[in-house]
Amino acid sequence: METKVGTITHYYTDLGVAVVELSEPLEVGNTIHIQGATTDFTQEVSSMQIDNDSIEKANAGDDIGMKVTDRVREGDNVYKVEG
Repeated sequence: METKVGTITHYYTDLGVAVVELSEPLEVGNTIHIQGATTDFTQEVSSMQIDNDSIEKANAGDDIGMKVTDRVREGDNVYKVEG
């Protein structure tokens, strides 16, 4: 089962970092599925940052930076994989 937790608002190609606007809480160690028109992959959240400070947990309404294993695009949806 998957729950939508956010949307990609920016992608830094040179860093491989996505900015995610969260609609639900997310923690380091969660498995996420990023899906869009040409994006579709699953990865574990290895690190998150807010204003260049590393965090373990982020809440709904936060804008986080997150290292991603593949290219993402603005508007892609981020889902937390349950179970």
